[in-house]
Order: sequence, then structure tokens, then C-alpha cells
Amino acid sequence: MSTRTLVVVLAAGALVAGCGGQIGQNNNSGSQSGGAAAPSNKNLELVVGVKNEPFYISMQCGAEAAAKAAGYTLNTQAPDKFDPTLQAPIVTALGAKKPAALLIAPTDDQTMSRQMKQIKDTGAKVIEVDTALKDTSIAESSISSDNTKGGELAAQTMAKLTSGKTGSVLVLDTKTGTSTTAARAKGFEEELKKAAPDLKSIGIQFTDNEPSVAAQKVTAAVASNPDLVGVFATNLNTGEGAATGLRSAGKVGAIQLVGFDASPSEVDGLKNGAFQALIAQDPATIGKAGVEQAIAAIEGKSVQRNISAPLVALTKDDMTTKSEFFYKTKC
Repeated sequence: MSTRTLVVVLAAGALVAGCGGQIGQNNNSGSQSGGAAAPSNKNLELVVGVKNEPFYISMQCGAEAAAKAAGYTLNTQAPDKFDPTLQAPIVTALGAKKPAALLIAPTDDQTMSRQMKQIKDTGAKVIEVDTALKDTSIAESSISSDNTKGGELAAQTMAKLTSGKTGSVLVLDTKTGTSTTAARAKGFEEELKKAAPDLKSIGIQFTDNEPSVAAQKVTAAVASNPDLVGVFATNLNTGEGAATGLRSAGKVGAIQLVGFDASPSEVDGLKNGAFQALIAQDPATIGKAGVEQAIAAIEGKSVQRNISAPLVALTKDDMTTKSEFFYKTKC
């Protein structure tokens, strides 16, 4: 899977919804994908990280709209949990369907490389959306938020929220091997040293992407760190779990919670004070750009290797003016 004053711009979009079986700024130079006439195979497959998550639903909606506009079909699938052992069989099975392109949010930056290469070897173009492999030779293009900058934005926001206080801050990551959240956590810790030198990180703790684990980590940190003044949660599930943990500890509002993403439950939490800020992504733009790059690759046109989508910080004071960044639960 947002502190309003600092905003790192952006355009916004339609978000998405985990509909059934269909469940930004550019950087780096483009590459040329070898070309031919308009293909007869216009079937695209999107495999996202987990079912029924508003971030991926929003991504799906953006991808579906772009595919329809271009005369392509898009089918979306997702594992029940953000887990490469569950995502891998979905990708492997696509070999028999021989899609023109696979758009995928790999659930592990190394483990998923074998299955993704197998699909590439069938002739399909591979496009990474949201997360990415360490091996950069498989995908034609990779579209995501600038997650390091998202972590930096979260640290800058935390510095403003804590208003010069001293104390400690807990960072919650999801799973080792998740490229996006790892970049957010690293960006946050490095920027915190500069933006708030009187705050110190007590380290990065992993939640297995489970809200219940995040809640447990927060209550334990509150008990063992009486000077805890802030928590940074690197995605939707860790944020929701962190909010639960602070509620259980009786520390809502007393300890500043900065989350990542803007799911309906997180937006509600921002309204009622469970969160003090959210760093929102633009998943619909990621899905749209993924489809555009896939079609460019299929049709032999220029492909942009790396594309960054917008991020924005949301606070209770400015959230209504940035509602286009709220994630949706259906298209």
C-alpha cells in the first residue's frame, strides 16, 4: 500500500476496485521494443499483489479504462494474500493463455523472477506495476510511485506533526523482499535524521503484511519505549494495524501516526483522528501507464523503462481538497 502540507503533486485519477476476475512523471530514457504491425493478440493480463485491496482495485480501474480505450481486453487476477507462493501459480498458469502482455505487481523482488521470465519467454511483454524485481532484464517497463521520496515525504510530515519534540519513532515494514515498502522505510529513516534530528528511529520492524501483527508491534513498542512520539506505517495493512495498536494502548493522537496509502478505512481514520497524515499514491495512473507501456511494447513503439507516478501528503485540514487521491473499492 500523507501529510497535507507537503505535497508532492499530482494528477489523479480514478482509482479502482477489485472487480471479480478482472480483479507520472517519466524518468530515464525510453527503449525501443522491436516492432511489427498491429497485433491480432490484444489480450492483456494484470496480476496484482492481493485481492480486494483498494490500492489494487484503483489500479485495475485505471488499467481497464486504458485498455478499453485502446481496443484491448484486460483480465485481472490476484492471490488471496500478498505472498509469492500464492502469486506464482497464477503467473505460471498464464503460459497456456499466451497473453500479449503481462502486467504484474511481483510479491517478491527475487522469488517471482522465474515465473515472470517464463511468461516473457512465450513472447509476452512484461510490465511491472507498483513493485519490481531486482533483475531488471525481464520487464520492458516498470511503473511505480517514487517510494524513496514517499518515505522522505513521510519523514518531513512527521517532523511537522511532532513540532520539535524529542523522542523515538517506530517504522513498520511489511515483508522482506517487498521493493516498494523497503524503499519507503529506508527513505523515511534517512530523511528523519535531517528533518527531525531530535527524533530517533527505534528501527524497522516487519509485520508480514498482517494488520494484527502490526497492532502487536505497536503495543509492544509503546510499552517498551515511553518516549515514543511517532509511528510510520509503510502500507495500508500496516497502517490499519498500527491504528488498532494505538487505540488499544490508549495513545490515539498522543503518538503521531503517518500511514501510506489512502484506503476508505484510512481516510475515515484521518477524519476521526486515528491517523494524523497519509501519503497517498495514484494507483489509477500506475495502471493506466502500465497498459500504455504494454501496448507500446506489443506494437513495437518506444517504451519508457521507468515511470514515476505522483504522491501527495494528506492531513485532516486539507484532505477534502485532495479527495481525488482517495482509493476506491469499485470502478
